[in-house]
Amino acid sequence: MTVPTMPDRLALPGAAPLDLRFDAEKMAAEVYGLSDVTWRLNRPLGQDGLGPEERFDWRIISLRSPDGDARRTDPGGPGLHGHADTEFLDRCPYHADVLRAIPAPIRAARLMALGPGTAIHDHRDGKLSFPWGTMRLHIPVITNPGAVITVDGQEYHWDAGRLWFADFDRLHRVRNTGTRTRIHLVLDCSPTPRLLSLFPDTYLAELPWRDVLMAAEPVPLQPHELPAFRCAFALPAQFPEWSDEPTAAEDADLPATIDQDTDGLVLSIDGTPRFRLVHIGTGEFRLMGWTEERTIHIDVDAPAPTLRFRLREGHHLVEWTRTARPARPRRP
Repeated sequence: MTVPTMPDRLALPGAAPLDLRFDAEKMAAEVYGLSDVTWRLNRPLGQDGLGPEERFDWRIISLRSPDGDARRTDPGGPGLHGHADTEFLDRCPYHADVLRAIPAPIRAARLMALGPGTAIHDHRDGKLSFPWGTMRLHIPVITNPGAVITVDGQEYHWDAGRLWFADFDRLHRVRNTGTRTRIHLVLDCSPTPRLLSLFPDTYLAELPWRDVLMAAEPVPLQPHELPAFRCAFALPAQFPEWSDEPTAAEDADLPATIDQDTDGLVLSIDGTPRFRLVHIGTGEFRLMGWTEERTIHIDVDAPAPTLRFRLREGHHLVEWTRTARPARPRRP
């Protein structure tokens, strides 16, 4: 099931400088201090898992990644583990200061190196903009005049130390025609009012605010509240298709349960644990590692537990409703 796109967003510039600067020389010194670390090729992640390494001179050191795994080069997605700092961030205290200075929840933080003479073809990074509650920010650390990015046909060269935003859901490409490797710190985060306040006034004046999916803070549940959310139900088959256009039929369902373990609630599909659930208030949950782009609202006070599965794109909302049955008590 698809929802309309937000065409107003496309009238905005494809990229914008934000009002935040950092010391590029200090950042570069810490990058040089990682000379003993192997830069890994990018492996994209989709709903079917990690793909093969991409064969470009486009190499990555992860400072913050899914479960803090330094071997991961992808930005992560919904799953059983949240994002955490890697061992390499401990060696880069100024980068840690930079992350703390960004007024938004940061999921992934990666040093991304584009080798000299390397060009990446036109592509889109799906669901990576305001309507889906995601933003990808860049801070150039080491750059040269030949390092450029083209978004929607507009070419940009980003100056070192400046925080930049680009709408990477649009068609874009990058190239480095210089003789020196280009290295950026690339951050994946969610919009917040404080972060948006760093945009140019002219940009904000044209931004369709109702189509910005803002970050929601987690709301902890008391341990005694958790058992009430355990249930079994038919899950809309399109709901777990988070990375691509859905392929399942709109009326197709999968057998699913919400279970409880020592760390909270887990959504299992056909008996396999798939997503940890993060409570964002009033019985609504997002998927760990993801945004409020898709959530589950569970009404445990109804005569039978009622679940509402919600997909958002800006102000557009698609919802399925399913009736659940309480999960069977576990055997001691």
